[in-house]
Amino acid sequence: MLETLRYLVGSAGASGYGSKSTAEQVTENCCDLHSITAIITGATSGIGAETARVLAKRGARLVLPARNLKAAEDARARILSENPDADIIVMGLDLSSLNSVRNFVSEFESLNLPLNLLINNAGKFALEPAVSEDGIEMTFATNYLGHFLLTKLLLKKMIETAKTSGLQGRIVNVSSSIYKWFSGDMIRYLCEISRNKLRDFDPTRAYALSKLAIVLHTKEVAQRLKQMEANVTVNCVHPGVVRTRLTREREGMVTDVVFFLTSKLLKTIPQAAATTCYVATHPALVNATGKYFSDCNEASTSKLGSNSTEAARLWTASEIMVSRGSKAVFDPLTSAILDYDRKSNSKKRKE
Repeated sequence: MLETLRYLVGSAGASGYGSKSTAEQVTENCCDLHSITAIITGATSGIGAETARVLAKRGARLVLPARNLKAAEDARARILSENPDADIIVMGLDLSSLNSVRNFVSEFESLNLPLNLLINNAGKFALEPAVSEDGIEMTFATNYLGHFLLTKLLLKKMIETAKTSGLQGRIVNVSSSIYKWFSGDMIRYLCEISRNKLRDFDPTRAYALSKLAIVLHTKEVAQRLKQMEANVTVNCVHPGVVRTRLTREREGMVTDVVFFLTSKLLKTIPQAAATTCYVATHPALVNATGKYFSDCNEASTSKLGSNSTEAARLWTASEIMVSRGSKAVFDPLTSAILDYDRKSNSKKRKE
C-alpha cells in the first residue's frame, strides 16, 4: 500500500528520482555524452524513441536498428528537427531473425565505430501465436533471443571500447514487472508454444516468459563479465505501465476501457523512459551490475528472477538455440540434459 502511494505521488527514492521523473530530468546532471556511441533497439516509437531523443540531446552518437527502415528514418528526422547536429545512423535489423541479427552486427562492425552503450529496448506483445523463421515463438524470439544474440556478438566490441577509451560500457535491458506473472518450467513452456500447440498459447504468459528471460539473462551476463574482469556493466529496468505501440495488436474497445480505468497508474512516455536513461547514463551507477531498477531506483526481483541456476540453464538453452537451432534445444535428449544440469547445479549450490 505504501509503495503504491509513493508511486502515485511520485515520491523520490534513494536516487533522488521517482515515478514522476522524466528522461530529461534524470540526465540533466549526467556527464557530456559526445564521446558515447549507443545502439538502441526499438527506437522508432514510444519509450525507445524518447530514450533516443534525450540521449541525442545530451550529445550521444546513436545507431538505430529497425525492421521498418522508413519508421527509423522518420524517428531520425524528428530528432534532427530538435537537434540538427545529432549524429544518427539508421540500420536494418529484424530481432526475430537470428540471421538478421548476425548481418546487423557484421554491418555495424564494418563501420569501425566504438560501442559504449547498448540499450535492448525493442519489445513485442503478440496476441496470436506465431513462430519465427528459426522455429521460436515470436514474442520470445523478438523480446529475448534476438537480444541475447545481439548482446553476445557485440560484447567483444564493448569490452574493447571500454579498454581503449577508459569509459565503462553499459548494457541496459528493458524488462517489465510482468515477468513475475510467469511460473513453471521456462524451457518446457517455450517448447510447447514454439511447436504451435495453440491450446497452450497464452499471450500474456508468453510475454511474461520473455521478460523473465531478460531478467535472468541480465544476471548471467553480469556474472560472466565479472569473471572476465571486463569494464562493462549490465542492468535491467522496468519502465512502468504506459500505453505505447507495444499494445497495437490489442487495440479495441476493451483495451481502451482498461487503459482509461487505470489511467492514474499510467506513466507518460517521458516518465517511462526515465529509468532506462538513468541506468544508461547516471554517474552514481558506475560499477553497478546485475541489478533490477524500477522508477529510477534499485528494486528487488522475485525468487525465480533471482535464481542463478535457472539463469545458467537459460543461458545454455539460448546458446543451443542460436548455434544449433530450435529443434536441437527442444529435442527430448537435450531437454533431459538441461534438466540434469539444473538439478546438478542446484545440488552443488546446496553443498
